[in-house]
Amino acid sequence: MNPQDYHFKLPKREFDKTIKIPEVWYPGVKKYWERCTTRRVFNPILGIKGIVIHATAGHSSAGAVSVMRDRKGSFHWLIPDEDEPEHGQIIWATVPETLAAWHVRNSVKHPDVNQGNNKTNHWSLGIELVNSQINDPFSEWQVKMAADIVKYCWSKYPNIEDVVSHAKLDPSRRSDPGVDFPWNTFKEMVLAGGMDDLVAFEAITENRLSNPDAESHDAIDGDVCC
Repeated sequence: MNPQDYHFKLPKREFDKTIKIPEVWYPGVKKYWERCTTRRVFNPILGIKGIVIHATAGHSSAGAVSVMRDRKGSFHWLIPDEDEPEHGQIIWATVPETLAAWHVRNSVKHPDVNQGNNKTNHWSLGIELVNSQINDPFSEWQVKMAADIVKYCWSKYPNIEDVVSHAKLDPSRRSDPGVDFPWNTFKEMVLAGGMDDLVAFEAITENRLSNPDAESHDAIDGDVCC
């Protein structure tokens, strides 16, 4: 399946319970917000219309967050890959949902997505999965976490509708989340899985969360975001 075709709609639904994600902030990430985010021009609840799925084209969470440090881009959530100690335990929160992260170019748009409107960062949320996009299968846990985040957003934002790949919005520059991302399985997890099968994110017990240098590792060559 071509990543430029990755897109589906969320039907309107009323949910009986509030869904929460126990978020763990990536160490030190808060100091980057001022230089890699923007105040939303749309209502931060009613104005959220879509979720964009990304892959980092790199090998580590530290490399992805270095993009924020260097003022090149940002994203709301980051899902570690199988080579990282946090895999299977937590996801990283990196930008408050109330702020517009720089995860796509604001000029890009697609007629199928939010009625063809641009200013995409202002009406969307961004999920990054750590994945090199080169012969690098996504783990089942990564796909499930991405689906659970979408379900959380679906329950919270009454006007959210589009779940779309970065590749569809910006096909001349980006191919993520790439051909290895199991889009149809992910779609089925979101639409057919119900709200009772969400995985509870466990708090990690290692010292990494209190390590002030965790975000200072150099990005691996090729790590990109937006």
